[in-house]
Amino acid sequence: MSTQITADQEITNTEDIIDVRDVIARWEYLETADDVDKDPGSEDQQELGLLTTLLDNLKSNGGDEEWRGEWYPITLIRGTYFEEYAQEFAEDTEAISNKAQWPYNCIDWDEAVRLLQIDYAYIDFDGVKYWAR
Repeated sequence: MSTQITADQEITNTEDIIDVRDVIARWEYLETADDVDKDPGSEDQQELGLLTTLLDNLKSNGGDEEWRGEWYPITLIRGTYFEEYAQEFAEDTEAISNKAQWPYNCIDWDEAVRLLQIDYAYIDFDGVKYWAR
């Protein structure tokens, strides 16, 4: 699941869930902090470039987070995690209960994921598929 990231922690595409507010905080940190390597080609500047591309791809895709006059989706879900996310979402919204083995173990999760993803947009984060709405 997602972990709370502070602005001085790197954002990578290895997380199952990414909060765009963490991405924005990290971007702002890399842009303004005194201890950030400003040399082109540095790891800090490479990360800033990746986050800039990510934010550019996300802006104006709707969402609940406003930043610099644009709207961003708050949650990014890694493609390989989306089925587990869908199951948790179904449980959280009380569409199903995982307390009962049946019918929980009979659900066609591939179809459930496909239908849920209709409301989401695909976003590439440095070669990894994420879903956002």
